[in-house]
Amino acid sequence: MQAVVIEQTGGPEVLTVREVPDPEPGEGQVLVDVEAVGVNFRDVYEREGRPPYGGGLPAVIGAEGAGTVVGTGERVAWLDVPGSYAGRVAAPRDKLVPIPDGVDADVAAAVMLQGCTAHYLVSDSHPVAEGEWAVVHSAAGGVGLLLTQLVRARGGHVLATTSTEEKAELARAAGADEVVVGYEGFPERVRALSGGEGATVVYDGVGRTTFDAGLTALRPTGRMILFGAASGQPDPLVLQQLAAHGSLYVQRPTLATYTRTPELLRRLAGAVLDLVAAGRLDVRIGGRRPLAEARAAHEDLEGRRTTGKLLLLP
Repeated sequence: MQAVVIEQTGGPEVLTVREVPDPEPGEGQVLVDVEAVGVNFRDVYEREGRPPYGGGLPAVIGAEGAGTVVGTGERVAWLDVPGSYAGRVAAPRDKLVPIPDGVDADVAAAVMLQGCTAHYLVSDSHPVAEGEWAVVHSAAGGVGLLLTQLVRARGGHVLATTSTEEKAELARAAGADEVVVGYEGFPERVRALSGGEGATVVYDGVGRTTFDAGLTALRPTGRMILFGAASGQPDPLVLQQLAAHGSLYVQRPTLATYTRTPELLRRLAGAVLDLVAAGRLDVRIGGRRPLAEARAAHEDLEGRRTTGKLLLLP
């Protein structure tokens, strides 16, 4: 089978496509024919050897995808199966989620990691209530577009930030009430929109370049939810800042916490896939590339040249 292998950590140039033997399923595992693979920043971190993703080398990278179980034909999706940049994976049964009828495999692969992230952010990290204002950074990205839809579905308002006007149009189409292009001035804008109070929650997957300003955008007792750091980790936080800005809360959640048992995974992923099947969550696939173009896919992702979800097709 074809797979994307790294023999050393580094930039996109270390991604090598080669023929490798099919994996052998172990205890509690099944062999799955991969139909679509999700491309994520966690794959970049794995390629670079950043903890906790780096492991032994050589290695097949990737963790998200969808396909069919060999021998049974079951349609399944996953978000945490190592070695997913390949034509086949040996997947633990308890990490596979059934794909509902009416949902294509590529859509399931595109929504697993980012859809589950968006869902726990609006229902657990901060359960959005009707009328609340939320700031959603990078709102034209994979998580951002889904997050915007889910905030609006719960009756909340969204101030979105994007890097370009083209991406702003995508955020508006997803339901954003207001878009700030270029990120500058979003705290002042959300305060104006909320009658001077500020946002109830800031959903920040950017990190260093937006975090400090995000604290100033919050209302008293508001919540800063830092779920990623595409621009780098924020500077160390002086806790007294939280008091000065109005008794704020800060959380650094991870999807692994909210999917730490098979039951939690099935409940969360099942809820997301059911929304897709019912037509209540639109999944934007921003690009599809053959597996052999994994290097170009990583270059597109890191260069911020993508919107929605980028997929590799074995």
